[in-house]
Amino acid sequence: MKYRNPVITGFYPDPSICRVGEDFYLVNSTFEFFPAVPIMHSRDLVHWKQIGHCITRDSQLTLHKDAAGQNGTGIFAPTIRYHEGIFYMIVTNVGAGDGTGNFYIWTKDPAGEWSDPVFLDAPGIDPSLFFDEDGRVYYTGTNDTKIYLQELDLKAGKLLGKPKEIWGGSGGAYAEGPHLYRKDGWYYLLISEGGTERCHMLTMARSKNVEGPYDPCPHNPVMTNRSLGLPIESVGHADLVQDQHGRWWAVCLGTRPLGYPPRHNLGRETMLLPVDWSGEWPVFGDHGRVLEEFEVEALPDGRSGQCTAEGQCSGPDFFEDDFQAGKPDFSWNYLYNPDKDLFEYRKEGLCLHGNENCLKDADSIAWIGRRQQHHVSETCVTLTFPASLEGEEAGLTVYMNCRHHYEAALCCENQKRKLIFRRQIGSLEKVECEVEDIPASVRLKLTSDKEFYIFSYQTRDGSWKELGRGEVQYLTTEVGGRFTGNYIALYAGGNGRPCREEAVFSDFVYSGRS
Repeated sequence: MKYRNPVITGFYPDPSICRVGEDFYLVNSTFEFFPAVPIMHSRDLVHWKQIGHCITRDSQLTLHKDAAGQNGTGIFAPTIRYHEGIFYMIVTNVGAGDGTGNFYIWTKDPAGEWSDPVFLDAPGIDPSLFFDEDGRVYYTGTNDTKIYLQELDLKAGKLLGKPKEIWGGSGGAYAEGPHLYRKDGWYYLLISEGGTERCHMLTMARSKNVEGPYDPCPHNPVMTNRSLGLPIESVGHADLVQDQHGRWWAVCLGTRPLGYPPRHNLGRETMLLPVDWSGEWPVFGDHGRVLEEFEVEALPDGRSGQCTAEGQCSGPDFFEDDFQAGKPDFSWNYLYNPDKDLFEYRKEGLCLHGNENCLKDADSIAWIGRRQQHHVSETCVTLTFPASLEGEEAGLTVYMNCRHHYEAALCCENQKRKLIFRRQIGSLEKVECEVEDIPASVRLKLTSDKEFYIFSYQTRDGSWKELGRGEVQYLTTEVGGRFTGNYIALYAGGNGRPCREEAVFSDFVYSGRS
């Protein structure tokens, strides 16, 4: 049967996976967005459904704000493991001060509440857990481009002994993302090298002793798409899993770049590839390459026909929200830890109470967004906002970070309500279109393709009129970001003082097809 990559589209990087019986669970990095660490469930590894988040409470941690506004703080590279009835998720919260560093949380129900964090006195990033056959638990991490190992007492929440450096990689930059596995009497160490851009690659080493020495695979890198001109690039940061039939698979991140030079706007996405581990070393994908389409004998659930169900990036995707559930759908995120007083669910829709912050502030604002998951997409939403106080505004934005975004908004300027289209590209900011004599309730539309984001509004006679457009290339990671992808978001703000008027959003619809 055939399936297509990515299996999880949009900003879902650094996947880690575990299996419990016939069920697979997967987590991803989330950086400055909250709730943090989405947890996905699947039976076949191709079709995934989000069942919750690992971090949902302010009491669990504080996401530190990125003063540079380039998506460089927050939750980096989680690992999920299951052992004796308990799920563990270990991760790094990058920032400054208390509540940052490496920690783990646990639960017996991955779709339920997870514990408060147990912080570890461990340097670096990208922590992982390994449960050995003798009952000992090991922590692996990255520090100063070296992979180190240390025994961990999970019950006491303490690392034991001294850390031991076990491998520095094959010579590529940024040896990181370590995962340990045991097979046929060997300990296999899988890491990423080359950075998370186009030189990304996986390398591997093994040892008979968990503390080493580790001998590198003679075929390193075991997986990379660098310099190959394939539709999927920057592949790496992988995790292995064995299904209930004994077959091996890997999940990894990758990007789908646009144009030349290559740039990507959807973020790093989750890919799936079969792994042949019939020999001493695993063979990933197509001789170490990650393809858009793989043909396999069957998926773990026994499916062997053509894989065309909704959820594959080759098929349609559709989401609508009338905001009547009283709480956000799992697909919605806030920026940083939200001020819950800024968000209110009513029968007429989602009400945002804008504070003094605006989109160009690296701070908590009345902002709620969903990942853009397709290059070609359409989003519609109705906004009701009187905009009667000077400076207040509310609207629909496509948002990479606080320094790179486009939006259509109702605002008040010179005591007049206007509909505007604005672009911010780094320090360059311009309102490129203004429409006066606009009603307090307006239907907005954002369409995207591989070249432009186009904003439109519905006129009184029901027709659509273009408000403005911006090039996709300026909202790409290579131009203005680091580790995330674009969000389509609803927002309100006072540009220096709180909004007096409430912004109500209703009838949100998103559809995408490639």
